[in-house]
Amino acid sequence: MRHRLLALLACSALLALPAVAQDKPPASPPATANVTLAGKEVTIKYGAPSMRGRKVMGGLVPYGEVWRTGANNATSLVTSTDLKIGTLTVPAGAYTLYTLPTATAWQLIVNKQTGQWGTEYTQGMDLGRTPLTGKALSASQEVMSISFENTKGKTTELHIKWENTDEYVTVTAK
Repeated sequence: MRHRLLALLACSALLALPAVAQDKPPASPPATANVTLAGKEVTIKYGAPSMRGRKVMGGLVPYGEVWRTGANNATSLVTSTDLKIGTLTVPAGAYTLYTLPTATAWQLIVNKQTGQWGTEYTQGMDLGRTPLTGKALSASQEVMSISFENTKGKTTELHIKWENTDEYVTVTAK
Protein backbone atom coordinates (compact mmCIF):
# COMPACT_ATOMS: atom_id res chain seq x y z
CA MET A 1 0.00 0.00 0.00
CA ARG A 2 2.84 2.36 0.88
CA HIS A 3 4.52 1.79 -2.49
CA ARG A 4 1.29 2.58 -4.32
CA LEU A 5 0.91 5.82 -2.39
CA LEU A 6 4.51 6.82 -3.16
CA ALA A 7 4.04 5.95 -6.84
CA LEU A 8 0.82 7.99 -6.96
CA LEU A 9 2.53 10.99 -5.35
CA ALA A 10 5.49 10.73 -7.75
CA CYS A 11 3.18 10.58 -10.79
CA SER A 12 1.17 13.54 -9.52
CA ALA A 13 4.36 15.59 -9.06
CA LEU A 14 5.56 14.72 -12.57
CA LEU A 15 2.22 15.68 -14.10
CA ALA A 16 2.26 19.04 -12.28
CA LEU A 17 5.74 19.99 -13.58
CA PRO A 18 4.58 21.17 -17.05
CA ALA A 19 2.03 23.49 -15.43
CA VAL A 20 4.74 25.04 -13.24
CA ALA A 21 7.13 25.36 -16.20
CA GLN A 22 4.48 27.22 -18.21
CA ASP A 23 4.60 30.12 -15.73
CA LYS A 24 8.18 30.84 -16.77
CA PRO A 25 8.49 33.42 -19.58
CA PRO A 26 9.89 32.10 -22.87
CA ALA A 27 13.63 32.54 -23.46
CA SER A 28 12.84 34.28 -26.77
CA PRO A 29 9.47 35.99 -26.34
CA PRO A 30 7.30 36.95 -29.30
CA ALA A 31 7.63 40.54 -30.52
CA THR A 32 5.98 42.68 -33.18
CA ALA A 33 7.01 45.68 -35.29
CA ASN A 34 4.24 47.72 -36.95
CA VAL A 35 4.18 50.72 -39.25
CA THR A 36 1.53 52.51 -41.29
CA LEU A 37 2.66 53.63 -44.74
CA ALA A 38 0.28 55.63 -46.94
CA GLY A 39 -2.60 54.49 -44.69
CA LYS A 40 -1.73 50.76 -45.03
CA GLU A 41 -0.41 48.43 -42.31
CA VAL A 42 2.91 46.57 -42.42
CA THR A 43 3.55 44.07 -39.60
CA ILE A 44 6.55 41.91 -38.71
CA LYS A 45 6.23 39.20 -36.04
CA TYR A 46 9.34 37.49 -34.68
CA GLY A 47 10.87 35.78 -31.66
CA ALA A 48 13.26 38.09 -29.78
CA PRO A 49 16.31 36.12 -28.57
CA SER A 50 18.78 37.43 -25.97
CA MET A 51 22.59 37.32 -25.95
CA ARG A 52 22.80 35.71 -22.47
CA GLY A 53 26.60 35.94 -22.51
CA ARG A 54 26.97 34.37 -25.95
CA LYS A 55 28.87 35.71 -28.96
CA VAL A 56 26.13 36.47 -31.46
CA MET A 57 27.45 37.73 -34.81
CA GLY A 58 29.81 35.17 -36.31
CA GLY A 59 28.95 32.78 -33.45
CA LEU A 60 25.32 32.05 -32.59
CA VAL A 61 24.43 33.74 -35.90
CA PRO A 62 27.04 32.20 -38.24
CA TYR A 63 28.38 34.20 -41.15
CA GLY A 64 27.66 32.90 -44.63
CA GLU A 65 24.53 30.94 -43.62
CA VAL A 66 20.86 31.87 -43.95
CA TRP A 67 19.55 32.96 -40.54
CA ARG A 68 15.93 32.88 -39.39
CA THR A 69 16.30 36.50 -38.17
CA GLY A 70 14.88 35.83 -34.74
CA ALA A 71 13.97 32.73 -32.78
CA ASN A 72 11.35 30.00 -32.76
CA ASN A 73 8.76 30.40 -35.57
CA ALA A 74 9.90 31.98 -38.80
CA THR A 75 9.82 35.78 -38.84
CA SER A 76 6.70 36.90 -40.70
CA LEU A 77 6.00 39.98 -42.79
CA VAL A 78 2.40 40.88 -43.63
CA THR A 79 1.76 43.92 -45.78
CA SER A 80 -1.55 45.30 -47.02
CA THR A 81 0.22 47.39 -49.67
CA ASP A 82 2.83 46.76 -52.33
CA LEU A 83 6.30 47.65 -51.05
CA LYS A 84 9.72 48.47 -52.39
CA ILE A 85 12.19 47.01 -49.86
CA GLY A 86 15.62 48.19 -50.92
CA THR A 87 15.92 46.97 -54.52
CA LEU A 88 13.12 44.40 -54.18
CA THR A 89 9.48 44.85 -55.22
CA VAL A 90 7.19 43.05 -52.74
CA PRO A 91 3.47 42.70 -53.62
CA ALA A 92 0.91 42.99 -50.79
CA GLY A 93 0.66 39.68 -48.95
CA ALA A 94 2.30 37.42 -46.37
CA TYR A 95 5.98 36.44 -46.41
CA THR A 96 8.81 35.12 -44.26
CA LEU A 97 11.97 37.15 -43.66
CA TYR A 98 15.43 35.65 -43.43
CA THR A 99 18.86 37.24 -43.59
CA LEU A 100 22.20 36.16 -44.99
CA PRO A 101 24.84 37.79 -42.78
CA THR A 102 28.56 37.99 -43.53
CA ALA A 103 31.29 39.87 -41.67
CA THR A 104 31.12 42.71 -44.21
CA ALA A 105 27.59 42.75 -45.72
CA TRP A 106 24.10 41.37 -45.12
CA GLN A 107 21.20 40.53 -47.41
CA LEU A 108 17.52 40.53 -46.50
CA ILE A 109 15.65 37.56 -47.98
CA VAL A 110 11.89 37.76 -48.60
CA ASN A 111 10.50 34.24 -48.92
CA LYS A 112 7.02 33.22 -50.13
CA GLN A 113 6.74 30.18 -47.81
CA THR A 114 4.84 31.05 -44.60
CA GLY A 115 3.85 29.43 -41.32
CA GLN A 116 6.94 27.25 -40.94
CA TRP A 117 9.41 26.83 -38.07
CA GLY A 118 12.25 29.35 -38.35
CA THR A 119 14.92 26.89 -39.47
CA GLU A 120 12.83 25.55 -42.38
CA TYR A 121 14.19 27.55 -45.30
CA THR A 122 13.51 26.71 -48.96
CA GLN A 123 15.58 28.87 -51.31
CA GLY A 124 13.33 28.03 -54.26
CA MET A 125 10.52 29.92 -52.48
CA ASP A 126 12.48 33.20 -52.36
CA LEU A 127 10.69 36.22 -53.76
CA GLY A 128 14.11 37.85 -53.78
CA ARG A 129 17.00 39.36 -51.85
CA THR A 130 18.15 42.92 -51.23
CA PRO A 131 21.29 44.33 -49.59
CA LEU A 132 21.15 45.77 -46.08
CA THR A 133 23.22 48.71 -44.87
CA GLY A 134 25.15 48.09 -41.67
CA LYS A 135 26.40 50.27 -38.88
CA ALA A 136 27.73 49.60 -35.41
CA LEU A 137 25.54 50.30 -32.40
CA SER A 138 27.05 52.69 -29.86
CA ALA A 139 26.26 50.22 -27.04
CA SER A 140 25.71 46.48 -27.02
CA GLN A 141 22.04 45.41 -27.34
CA GLU A 142 21.10 42.34 -25.25
CA VAL A 143 17.76 41.51 -26.92
CA MET A 144 17.39 41.31 -30.70
CA SER A 145 14.88 43.77 -32.12
CA ILE A 146 13.21 44.54 -35.42
CA SER A 147 11.84 48.05 -35.75
CA PHE A 148 10.60 50.64 -38.20
CA GLU A 149 12.39 53.96 -37.80
CA ASN A 150 12.55 57.38 -39.46
CA THR A 151 9.04 56.97 -40.89
CA LYS A 152 7.85 59.81 -43.12
CA GLY A 153 4.73 59.46 -45.27
CA LYS A 154 5.22 56.43 -47.53
CA THR A 155 8.82 55.68 -46.44
CA THR A 156 10.45 54.06 -43.41
CA GLU A 157 13.60 52.14 -42.48
CA LEU A 158 13.43 48.51 -41.37
CA HIS A 159 16.12 47.93 -38.69
CA ILE A 160 17.43 44.60 -37.34
CA LYS A 161 19.53 45.19 -34.22
CA TRP A 162 21.40 42.82 -31.95
CA GLU A 163 24.70 42.72 -30.10
CA ASN A 164 26.69 45.58 -31.74
CA THR A 165 25.00 45.39 -35.14
CA ASP A 166 22.31 47.52 -36.78
CA GLU A 167 21.36 46.33 -40.28
CA TYR A 168 18.72 48.34 -42.12
CA VAL A 169 16.99 48.96 -45.43
CA THR A 170 14.60 51.57 -46.79
CA VAL A 171 10.98 50.47 -47.25
CA THR A 172 8.56 52.46 -49.40
CA ALA A 173 4.86 51.91 -50.03
CA LYS A 174 4.15 51.87 -53.79
